[in-house]
Amino acid sequence: MLSPEKLTRLCKKQNVSGSQLAEHLVRSGLSRKKAIVAIKNWEKGRFNPKPRKEDIRNLATALNVNVNDLTAWHSSYCYAPISPSKARLVTELIVERRIQDAMDVLKFTRKRAAPMVNKVLKCAVADADEQEADVDNLYVSQAYVEDAGLRVGTKRWIPKDRGKSYPIRKKASHIYVTVAEIQR
Repeated sequence: MLSPEKLTRLCKKQNVSGSQLAEHLVRSGLSRKKAIVAIKNWEKGRFNPKPRKEDIRNLATALNVNVNDLTAWHSSYCYAPISPSKARLVTELIVERRIQDAMDVLKFTRKRAAPMVNKVLKCAVADADEQEADVDNLYVSQAYVEDAGLRVGTKRWIPKDRGKSYPIRKKASHIYVTVAEIQR
């Protein structure tokens, strides 16, 4: 997936404007106007239209960099059976750490969410390894958790005093981890 931070940093570093990059995307089938809009959206982190592999390859050739210098790899665990507030405590521990350091932290963290986050992290690293990234130079660029609502099958009631009953609400969460290569 295209990394917006890397794209904007490389454009500023090489002093390349969006219209110059749009010239390379026009060749892949987009009109000039749509290509300029697409590059502006990608720099802001909005992926509309979604960048294809061919588009990322064209951007890399326009900036004279490797394709892996523009990409980041992400993985997710949807509807994880844990509260988002509890999972956020663990994901905050690994942001901006190297992969091996993050795995070590997760290994020795005594929280229930740690194995779930570790599974997502390993999946993102495997995706990066499959696309021939340098695994030794990877770091966790983003790790965040979103609320997924109530877990399925946990709609129960607990009896209280004076004939009252209160619902048992167990929450689920979506865990997202993004890894990227360290830029030199």
